[in-house]
Amino acid sequence: MIKKKYVLVGTGGRARFFYKALATSYKNTCELLAFCDLSATRLSYANKVLEECGHPAIATYNYKDFDQMIDDMKPDIVIVTSVDRTHHEYIIRAMELGCDVITEKPMTIDEKKAHAILAAKERTGRDIRVTFNYRYAPSNSKIRELIMDDVIGDVFSVHFEWLLNTRHGADYYRRWHRNKHNSGGLLVHKSTHHFDLVNFWLGAKPETVFAFGELNFYGRHNAEKRGVENFYYRCHGSNAAKDDPFAIDLAANETSKALYLDAEADSGYIRDRSVFGDDISIEDTMAVTVKYDTNAMLTYSLNSYMPWEGFIVSINGSKGRIEYKVVERSYVNAGGAQELEGAYKGKQIMVNPMFGAPYEVVVEAKSGGHGGGDPSLLDDLFGNPVHDPLKRAAGVEAGVNSIITGIAANKSIASGNAVRIKDLLTY
Repeated sequence: MIKKKYVLVGTGGRARFFYKALATSYKNTCELLAFCDLSATRLSYANKVLEECGHPAIATYNYKDFDQMIDDMKPDIVIVTSVDRTHHEYIIRAMELGCDVITEKPMTIDEKKAHAILAAKERTGRDIRVTFNYRYAPSNSKIRELIMDDVIGDVFSVHFEWLLNTRHGADYYRRWHRNKHNSGGLLVHKSTHHFDLVNFWLGAKPETVFAFGELNFYGRHNAEKRGVENFYYRCHGSNAAKDDPFAIDLAANETSKALYLDAEADSGYIRDRSVFGDDISIEDTMAVTVKYDTNAMLTYSLNSYMPWEGFIVSINGSKGRIEYKVVERSYVNAGGAQELEGAYKGKQIMVNPMFGAPYEVVVEAKSGGHGGGDPSLLDDLFGNPVHDPLKRAAGVEAGVNSIITGIAANKSIASGNAVRIKDLLTY
């Protein structure tokens, strides 16, 4: 069997999900050749993890030597898990150098970068996969199946409420995500999962978007309004942080220490900023309305300071209604077991037929992060994919459709106007 050859750029917390799988479960079908990052410390840590998995250390390259890595290693596929604002650079360059791409979501953060990716794909003919693991969660797949089977008829409206709690939600305001220039804000970085699920469930594309968004809870000015008087720049080494329930201790976690605290000297990145700093440029309270090409409508909200984590979805159709609720486990990126990321604590799917008794749809739970979707995604990427009538594998079009709603929502928040997708992007 000829193994597919991989390299990976961006060795932060999310990267481990991919390279550990390649080094263990898929070592007989895949060959991991090299890492690329700006931090030599993180590169060394990634190799340490590989060796702990029984895999030999691999070549490492500085991010400025990305082209050289491709030339030396001649990979089939480049895995992109860098900071969101740089995704397009590596996706485009990898395709230009003759490689296919697997990229972490979001594919990119604005319409100009999306245009550039689409143009590069057209120019090179290479493939892009976007890793929407939530599609593969058995209960999310079941929602798609129910709609495809016409259980509630034509879907006319969806209400989707996502709650991030004060452990996981707060983490976005400590990290690079707190700057919209890096992440596109939560409506792009996080909500791309949710908008993709709606696109996937309905088989639809967004047409028009209107949104509101505010920074209501995090940020210094909001803390001052609540009477907070003791502020700090970062958690590590701060006495004030010791009494702050929103602080994290990087030194107390082996992975966080190795990836971030120990790498500060050569990365320049501070992972544990105060969530009540005065330079946060993303929102924490968001409401979005979307009209789709199927004539369906979405009302969506995201709040990132809630007492529990998870989501509530109501889907209304010509033959009835689906009510779907999930409670997720709390998780801090690179601060615990990766299989807990997005893992479900509980879920319920109720179907309410228009002229029949409501009934619960029981879906067998699977282990693994993102509701059990992570293992299935990995198998689809690196194993032997089988025919999938649900078409969960996401390519460049799905990648664009998922981010463009959030991009349009950001523009709507800034302008106060509805935004038509065709005015941002044609594809």
